[in-house]
Amino acid sequence: MTDDPESSWLSVRGVSKRFGGVQALRNVSLDLARGEVHGLVGANGAGKSTLIRTLAGLVAPDEGAIVVDGTSHEKLSQGRSKALGFSFIHQELSLVAHFNAVENALLGLAKPKRLGLVSWTAAERRVRGALEPLGCRFSLRQPVSTLSLADRWLVVIAHALLADARLIAMDEPTASLAAEESERLYGIVRRLAADGITVVYVSHKLDEVRALCDRVTVFRNGETVVTVRPADVSRKDLVTLIVGHELPHIWVGKEGAADVEEPLLRVEGMTRLPAVRNVSLSLARGEILGLAGLVGAGRTELARLIVGADKREAGRVYLDGSELQIDSPHDAMRSAIAYVPEERRSQGLLLRKSVDFNIALASLSELRLVAALPFIRRARSEAVSRELVERFSIRTPSLTTPVGSLSGGNQQKVLVARFVATRCRVLIMDEPTRGVDVGAREEMYRVMTELAQRGMGVVFISSDLEELVGRCNRIIVMSQGEVVAEVDGTATSKEELTHLSYLVAREEALVA
Repeated sequence: MTDDPESSWLSVRGVSKRFGGVQALRNVSLDLARGEVHGLVGANGAGKSTLIRTLAGLVAPDEGAIVVDGTSHEKLSQGRSKALGFSFIHQELSLVAHFNAVENALLGLAKPKRLGLVSWTAAERRVRGALEPLGCRFSLRQPVSTLSLADRWLVVIAHALLADARLIAMDEPTASLAAEESERLYGIVRRLAADGITVVYVSHKLDEVRALCDRVTVFRNGETVVTVRPADVSRKDLVTLIVGHELPHIWVGKEGAADVEEPLLRVEGMTRLPAVRNVSLSLARGEILGLAGLVGAGRTELARLIVGADKREAGRVYLDGSELQIDSPHDAMRSAIAYVPEERRSQGLLLRKSVDFNIALASLSELRLVAALPFIRRARSEAVSRELVERFSIRTPSLTTPVGSLSGGNQQKVLVARFVATRCRVLIMDEPTRGVDVGAREEMYRVMTELAQRGMGVVFISSDLEELVGRCNRIIVMSQGEVVAEVDGTATSKEELTHLSYLVAREEALVA
């Protein structure tokens, strides 16, 4: 690997991209050499993902060009990107759960045939040839759903190799891996580079970026700030480059959230390794508590543990001082704790069902005419739904309109209305404003504020650090599964939260 840009086989030259009023990329330039592990770092929304999507042919730049082997491309189609040998591995691995490793590794690729039929014996030999050098220790014929996350990564890397990849971009590859699995992946990345494959490594874990990458490019506000060799910068220097300026003397509370007098909700020692490590927090009545952090920080995983969607290894949940036994989301609902998931369309709503049905879904037991029978009091159901539609300004032609036909913001408000109808006392909202327009965002902030004013405790999880500032009473910052800081939500800033998000719990409390 060399620092000489003239030796680069792939160059990004002056690429800009705007989405409406948001400048996602601004005059971005980048050089990639063969056999290089090149890190991309930056806060949420810095432009890393947009650049990756541009290389993948999913986004057409407004300006600039991508130069590959001396040939300039103003934009790439998905087909052209694949033909050039670009492969992309996202944090959510694109695997078919019930297919085995051979079927997934060859998905979309030409398969060896014999007498006009796929020869799965030859296919297995081909996949094994790609996997064995990576340290494959599992049967290729078992469904990938039974494999560990690290082994699933091997399958998608094998798919890239079988597609003759020249560049493999990895997005947060170790976000959900244990330390031993991460070390195994580092070895594979180094092997790929030694074989001449360029690896673009996107990660918020600055220590691993500095240890693994040949060069690192820092993104900030859609621009490339600088490209450096890790040996030439400290971890602190990288954080300063990402934030834009140094933030001295930040107090970091490493023992979890401060005590809240007579908390409504208290969580103690919540653990599910490697995603969540001994997290404690408290929530007061009428409080909006922000959960901040970068991708892989463990915020969603913590929420799922609290409501019993995932099994915890340790930890306790208290409401009004009484310990709760929560082993499922149903248990949480019965305890007046509700969770609005990030993936509202796939995990929260029945899109073909009406607005009325979706709002009433969590309250069916209260709406039944007779407890043992499935018939509900339709008039009562409609009255509750109508009141909530008006209260939250849900824009819908009628209560019978399929919820899937509403805008994203109105779908989100329907989901919130469902849990308000159950008279829940704690509402955990995971990325409630993702994918909605500015007006819908403001409506969601209004809804959260109203719920808090009525005495409900609200946990607000967001990757948009700016929207947490001023809208939360307190903000807890998580990093790598642990609580690293707590700040006053009305007195902090996006820059301070970004700085804190790059801390790890083992660092000193005084950060200079």
